[in-house]
Amino acid sequence: MVKPFTPQLVYVEPDALEYPSGKRLIKKFADMGVEIRETTSHNQIRNLPGENHFQKYRIAKSTLVIGVRRTLKFDTSKPSAEYAIPLATGCMGHCHYCYLQTTMGSKPYIRTYVNIDEIFEAAQNYMDERAPESTRFEASCTSDIVGVDHLTHHLKQAIEFFGKSKHGKLRFVTKFAHVDHLLDADHQGKTRFRFSINDDYIIKYFEPGTSRLHERIEAAVKVAEAGYPLGFIVAPIYLHDGWEEGYLEMFEKLEASLPAFARKDLTFEMIQHRFTKPAKRVIQENYPMTKLELDESKRKTKWGRYGIYKYVYQDEQQEAIKDTLGSYIKRFFPEAKIEYFT
Repeated sequence: MVKPFTPQLVYVEPDALEYPSGKRLIKKFADMGVEIRETTSHNQIRNLPGENHFQKYRIAKSTLVIGVRRTLKFDTSKPSAEYAIPLATGCMGHCHYCYLQTTMGSKPYIRTYVNIDEIFEAAQNYMDERAPESTRFEASCTSDIVGVDHLTHHLKQAIEFFGKSKHGKLRFVTKFAHVDHLLDADHQGKTRFRFSINDDYIIKYFEPGTSRLHERIEAAVKVAEAGYPLGFIVAPIYLHDGWEEGYLEMFEKLEASLPAFARKDLTFEMIQHRFTKPAKRVIQENYPMTKLELDESKRKTKWGRYGIYKYVYQDEQQEAIKDTLGSYIKRFFPEAKIEYFT
């Protein structure tokens, strides 16, 4: 079982100590005996420990920066939500295919933002602009927020903030099973708690440092029992030898564990594996022994929102994925809603 994340090293921006959450976190890590360093800005972090790139990368992934979110303009987050709410960036997992490989660039450390009330105020402004329509906020665009929240509790605060809101809804997804501190949050049914799930082959070979499938499913049952609307993202859907059987087993395990009441308002999102040329370079540098298939000649190109081509599966492969996984969902969870396939 993957233990809850504990940073090896913590950096703090001086401004963060002006916020109650910043003071609380520094005291927490000092009491835990974690090394704490000061930095004027996360951009100024240099000379992380390590003899070579490989070591430095892994130490960076276990480094936490406590800082202030400067930009309070939220990115859009289609098709999952209207906006991405920035509570943290970076992830402690080591998923080989992750798009954070390139968006985080050479700074793969985890950052948590302590000006949480200012972030909520910005979210309120977005809600007011769209009222009386509801506004959905995605909290996991730039991080696996659950993976760090047992330390920060910023996600828990966000759940309760949106629970009290008139027009707001919160969504996030995780590969971690460390959910116990979120079970008593006053969510008022306004937060959809989603788990990223995949077949055993993909979790074994491409998702080191994350909770195993049975742990995620056990956590999902706890979340459903706590009254949260539940969802699953099957991602990335990756074609390997025996993929049809692998995904069938995954759905069988899910169906065997999920209580009937959790199926009434259940959503699925399906995302095929994709990569870009810059991502391929970074993946092969950070995980040189990966089994991940990254052959551009076997894929088709799709124009991405950041002005760069993505390599996705060929049309007939995409149809096979949609038909196969769609049939599994209809068979095991006939009441569930498939939100999208991309």
